[in-house]
Amino acid sequence: SPKVLSLTMVDLPGLTKVAVQDQPEDIELQIRDLNVQYASNPNAILLAVTSANTDLASSDALKLARELDPLGERTIGVLTKLDLMDPGTDASEILHNKVIPLRRGYIGVVNRGQRDVDADLSIQVGLRNEERFFRTHPTYSRDRYLMNKLGTTNLARHLNGILISHIRECLPELKMRITGMMGDVQSELDALGSPEDENDEGGSRSALGGKLLGLLSKFSANFAAMIDGRASNTNQHHDGMPSLSNRGGGVSSYGNGMGGIGMGMNNMSIGGPNNNSSVIGTNADELYGGARISYIFHQVFARSLNCVGAFDGLSEEEIRTTIGNANGTRPALFVPEISFDILVRRQIRRLEQPGVQCVDLVYDELQRIASQSEPSELTRYPNLRDRMMDVIGALLKRSVGPTQMWVSNIVRVELSYINTNHPDFIGGSRAVARLMEKMANEKERASKQAAINQVNQQQNNGGTGHNGANMTPPKDRPSSRGDEEIGATPLSSSSLEKYMVADDGYSSNNHGTLPQHVVVDRNGPSNQDGGGIMNFIFRGNNPSSSGSVGGGIKGNNAWNNSVSANRGKSTHGRSTNSNQNPSGGPPAIVQLPQVPDTMRQTDAPPSDRERVETEIIKSLIDSYFSIVRKNYIDMVPKTIMYFLVNHVKDEMQNELVSELYREAEVGFLMKEAEDIALRRRTCLEMRDLLSKALEIVNEVRDFNTFTK
Repeated sequence: SPKVLSLTMVDLPGLTKVAVQDQPEDIELQIRDLNVQYASNPNAILLAVTSANTDLASSDALKLARELDPLGERTIGVLTKLDLMDPGTDASEILHNKVIPLRRGYIGVVNRGQRDVDADLSIQVGLRNEERFFRTHPTYSRDRYLMNKLGTTNLARHLNGILISHIRECLPELKMRITGMMGDVQSELDALGSPEDENDEGGSRSALGGKLLGLLSKFSANFAAMIDGRASNTNQHHDGMPSLSNRGGGVSSYGNGMGGIGMGMNNMSIGGPNNNSSVIGTNADELYGGARISYIFHQVFARSLNCVGAFDGLSEEEIRTTIGNANGTRPALFVPEISFDILVRRQIRRLEQPGVQCVDLVYDELQRIASQSEPSELTRYPNLRDRMMDVIGALLKRSVGPTQMWVSNIVRVELSYINTNHPDFIGGSRAVARLMEKMANEKERASKQAAINQVNQQQNNGGTGHNGANMTPPKDRPSSRGDEEIGATPLSSSSLEKYMVADDGYSSNNHGTLPQHVVVDRNGPSNQDGGGIMNFIFRGNNPSSSGSVGGGIKGNNAWNNSVSANRGKSTHGRSTNSNQNPSGGPPAIVQLPQVPDTMRQTDAPPSDRERVETEIIKSLIDSYFSIVRKNYIDMVPKTIMYFLVNHVKDEMQNELVSELYREAEVGFLMKEAEDIALRRRTCLEMRDLLSKALEIVNEVRDFNTFTK
């Protein structure tokens, strides 16, 4: 109707207390929930309707409005039935906002009564009667301020003013959004073309061929620009489709594109966010194109390989076993180099698989870039788009194979020659020097800690015991661990004494009787007079050894007795001393233990020499593996860029032209989709709607709410 404002009015039911007739028992709760549902909208204006002939303090509408709008920013008090008040009374105090103040005040109205409705009295006549009542009232007619607060016309004008004020606050953003949507629609129309183009395309194959070449060139240029970082990608989505994604239907398909431009009391979010509108361009906080490939190279591949350790999947037991296998039949005088070669090759091979995976990641990213590089005009020709994707997919697949082969060849090249003369390689001499320095530092720290512990012990004991026993000085006090040195030097002869049998102790304590079991004491006192490797080998000829001349064999006999005793336990009733001489001498028969099927280096605890050799090998492996890993991290991205990325970028246009630009297929490839005409009409209608919306926004800027 041209006589009312374009407002959406929701007439909510009044709050009741008692159910009548066939109403449910919880009618009060249902009506309250219904009112709360609509009144909770922050963009809704609340009209708290109260009868003027009742006490305002008992108004349920004002109570509910205060709960939903504590600040009173969107609540207007409406007083009805002013004509039914007792004679001599009026609502001037309430209208002056003195009884229960509201930020937006009160407005009084006089509506048609039930008799007027039954008599079919029109609304226009009712408005004239209302105006006559206020104009002839002895109190209201004398106050000009009250006359602006009375009447349905002033209420409508007041609501319209609130709406226009809200529109003006959101006007700059609203206008900018409408302008942006008009630009998108125009771009869509340009991509779809005009109806006149269809006649030209159907009549001239040369025109179709020229347009085909233009699309292929534009696609190749977009692909190269996205890889090189020269494309803003402002007109494309991540899926490569144009910005207006809602294709089906007419004008109603764009109903939500205005961001809620319907001017209503319960829908005033004109400048609010539009969840259904299309997002234009890529996000400012997201990488795309060539930047994503760079991210794969440096953040995914390089960072992952830097986390790969030189000893991942390689234990010290395996290193000891490899060194033992490399020694062969006799222990080597120095660390065998073949063990380093075997172990470092094994660790280098682990780098091949991450490089191949990096090729796959870049391949997937190139497919993504290809889908984003499609020009908006390409959606007009679905046959051309499908064929183009097939050609690009085939080109990428042909390039992935050689790239993966070359990445694997980088590892094979490293495995073909272990360059121990590399300037960054630590080398054997420096590895030994560092190990010696490390062991010296550990020994020094251990000595300092031992001295501190002795001083603390002396302080705790008080120097001299209470029983008169003098404390033994630290330097003369016998050590329970012997003369063991912490952090012994590599390949030292004294370190082997820990694993030798202390024959002197047994001969002196047992009065020449051989023990049945000889326990190897690693922490026992070392023989300073007869220590060393040569003394261990030729122990029987050492004149300083206690016992008989055959003392050199005593340790072996004791070991044999121990083995025989252990083997005797598993025999059927055989005595453990069956092999011993009844006179107490050495056993009559010497038996060796059974050789196990599987021999492991880790069955026995590592010696000092094995520990030193293991540390040296680990230092060499860590140094050389770091060199190879550094070279691999540098070479894989270069290989991928040369054989895959740059190759596809350079050959794309030639490949597309050679595969698609054929005279017999031009007509098929340049055939428009069936929905192009419908989409073209939809865009034209949408452009007209946006133009009208922009005109309305411009009119709101100059609208005066006080004009009638």
